[in-house]
Amino acid sequence: MKRRIMIVDDQKGVRRLLEELFKREGWEVYAAADGKEAIEKVGQFQPSILLIDMKMPNMNGLEASQKILEKHQELAIIMMTAYGEMEVVKRALESGVRKCITKPFDILYLRDEVNRIVAEEVS
Repeated sequence: MKRRIMIVDDQKGVRRLLEELFKREGWEVYAAADGKEAIEKVGQFQPSILLIDMKMPNMNGLEASQKILEKHQELAIIMMTAYGEMEVVKRALESGVRKCITKPFDILYLRDEVNRIVAEEVS
């Protein structure tokens, strides 16, 4: 199985940092700058997992995740949120998001969580 990850964040620096990390780990990496772009690309790239920021212009991460999960229920999604957005975290987990990670995050912890979730999917 190809390890494909899609990173969705409106901050170019965050996308670039995560792209470099996962490419070094041997992942095929795709990026999107917002929720609308992610919805358009997810069917095309068929990622194993999707990392999505909560706060983005046009469409937030929760709305985008819900739309993506309507068509791709099997897709594992990790949402990155600002500290203290507990109501959003609760709604995200109820809607099928696998995990929420608080920003700023430890990139090694994020990497380990991505690997753990994808390993669970395979087994």
